[in-house]
Amino acid sequence: MTRRDGQFFEVTPRNLSEIAALTSASLIGNFPPDFLISGVAALDRAHPSELSFLDNPAYRHLLKESRAGACFIASTDAHLVPPDTVGLVVDHPYAAFAKAAMTLYPDAAFPMPVFGRAGIFPGATLHAEARLEQGVSIDPGVVIGPGVEIGEGSTIGANTVIGPYVRIGRNCHIGANVTILHALIGNHVIVHSGASLGQDGFGFAIGREGHSKVPQIGRVIVQDHVELGAQVTIDRGGVRDTIIGEGSKIDNMVQIGHNVVIGRHCLIAAQTGIAGSTEIGDFCVIGGKVGLNGHIKIGRGTQIAGGSSVISDLPPGSKVSGYPAIPIKQWFRQITILGRLAKISRGGKTGPSVSGRMKEAETDDE
Repeated sequence: MTRRDGQFFEVTPRNLSEIAALTSASLIGNFPPDFLISGVAALDRAHPSELSFLDNPAYRHLLKESRAGACFIASTDAHLVPPDTVGLVVDHPYAAFAKAAMTLYPDAAFPMPVFGRAGIFPGATLHAEARLEQGVSIDPGVVIGPGVEIGEGSTIGANTVIGPYVRIGRNCHIGANVTILHALIGNHVIVHSGASLGQDGFGFAIGREGHSKVPQIGRVIVQDHVELGAQVTIDRGGVRDTIIGEGSKIDNMVQIGHNVVIGRHCLIAAQTGIAGSTEIGDFCVIGGKVGLNGHIKIGRGTQIAGGSSVISDLPPGSKVSGYPAIPIKQWFRQITILGRLAKISRGGKTGPSVSGRMKEAETDDE
């Protein structure tokens, strides 16, 4: 491995033929058999020893002028590859680039321990009843309670607190300043810095003389291959468990309430808030700053546009937007009509009635 000046991540150079085999890419262009790729970069910044990609047609002009040594492209863009750049033709350039970058920068995909190697370092506090498998890394300032179990190859970042009887699987990577309580964590889970799992759910019995706190006795269950962003908060369940399904990826600063169930392979963008007891099906995609009401069900494969507010159940395969969220085609029609009405109001023009113009707009958009 090597590290360039000013760079935080070490790179493991790879032969271009090895990268092509890894990604099932077809090579176009001339290159020496021992051509090494020593890094990745954007099209307009890449050097002759670096790898780049083109996935968005808006950046085709950058490929024509790029100095990259190699570039992942779709077959439709092969004619744009400069003479000194080797094209790696694949069906999905960005996905291939991600796979190649993972081999070049194996340590960049998850939070790394401060000292970069396995071991329990001075300043960590481990209860005598905690059990750690081989190859676990514990940074300074970590506090691990009684009955905790941590699997082989997992890393725990500085100043993180692991509460009593928490279980963390193998090859997990927990960032700095994380708090994990009342939780069972699967294998290959990534939790970024500042996240908080298993704290009290927001449960109160409302009364005229005050609000009575309801004990939250459930757990947080995080299944395999989940990634939780920085400052994600996940409340433990009240009388059921809060569950994050296998392979789901949750962005920074997402709030997940008690008893929420998130299905497998969901994508949830930053600043989304999910109220208690909501159920989200598999393969859902939720944009940033979305609010989901409590006790609703979101069907499998639903897509929710950023900034939307969902107040009722959505059937599988829904595509919604707005406040409150409605089918996205209907939302676009409404926005178009409002825009046209605003132009009429600003211009002060005479003509058909408002209702007539609304009918006209609806006809145009269907």
